[in-house]
Amino acid sequence: MPPFKRKLLKFKKPLLTVFLAAIALGFLYFSLKVYLPIYSFSKTNGLNFKTAVNLLTDKKGSLLKKTDGRTNILLLGISGGKHEGAELTDSIIFLSIHPENKDNVMISIPRDIWLPSLKTKINSTYYYGESKRTGGGMTLTKSAVSEVFGQPVHYAVLIDFATFRDVIDSLGGIDVYVESAFEDKKFPIPGKENDFCGGDSEYKCRYESISFGQGWQHLDGDKALKFVRSRNAENGEGNDFSRGRRQQLVLKAVAQKIRKSLSFNNLNRAKELSQDLTEAIDTDLNISEMLFLGKYLMEEGADEFRQIRLDTGDDQKNIKGILENPPTWQYDGQWVLVPKDTDYDKFEEYLDCHLDSPGCKLEP
Repeated sequence: MPPFKRKLLKFKKPLLTVFLAAIALGFLYFSLKVYLPIYSFSKTNGLNFKTAVNLLTDKKGSLLKKTDGRTNILLLGISGGKHEGAELTDSIIFLSIHPENKDNVMISIPRDIWLPSLKTKINSTYYYGESKRTGGGMTLTKSAVSEVFGQPVHYAVLIDFATFRDVIDSLGGIDVYVESAFEDKKFPIPGKENDFCGGDSEYKCRYESISFGQGWQHLDGDKALKFVRSRNAENGEGNDFSRGRRQQLVLKAVAQKIRKSLSFNNLNRAKELSQDLTEAIDTDLNISEMLFLGKYLMEEGADEFRQIRLDTGDDQKNIKGILENPPTWQYDGQWVLVPKDTDYDKFEEYLDCHLDSPGCKLEP
């Protein structure tokens, strides 16, 4: 064999050794950075390894129930505790996500929308359903919203605000932008609902005064709850519609803070947050569905939501509304909201158009 070939063979052997060593190190690095976190992730959440891999690589939400590519979820907020009205929903938010297109919609549903079939307001459905059987509250509310919206409701998430406060605190608080400053001089103090206040006819001891300035505000859990629950504020901020918009701001801020807090490099933190959220919510989503949603909302751009307004409009600003307040005598003296001209078909058409296309031009 010629000398140069022998030298080349001698050179190839160490080169091959280096190449194989590099592959081995690369595989080891890949295992440490990818497979070990997935293994730990699956073990922590009670999933088998294959399910965890499928979950983490799924981009289209194949694990979720869907209609025309969309998954619709109700967020139901109750104040919690043992006071009167603790199981009436303080907030009802309709989320519709399209994982493949990353087109997400958020709609705050006013609590006073009237349900013709049940002859009651929509915020009482959780209470009535739960009084019949455990779990019946979410089932009845999903059915009620589906009836009014003309849209399927695939899942529901019940949020106990009293416990959700602790989640916000565990995140170190949240930052929200307050568009209009407001003050609420009659914010109810928990536990004081039946206090006679020493004979004070105005029961002033039952309330405290809270205020929020215009601009960016850092809120801890307690202040965030007051921000979303205030209903006696000035400047038009005390109505249901303004409260709904504030609830959306807080939910978005929480989602963004969670997203910044989580990574495969900090699985212990993910586990802590998961435990906090588990205590604050009840849901008919299974573990795989919840984990997919969490992963999806952590993706770039997935935490952006289009908003569809459901309100009575603003005559001064020449803004039309899709809802109206009918005369109270028609509803046993109750102040309720119904679709404009009591036309539920037109209301459904309006929602369907705006859910289907961001460019929908259909007006109320």
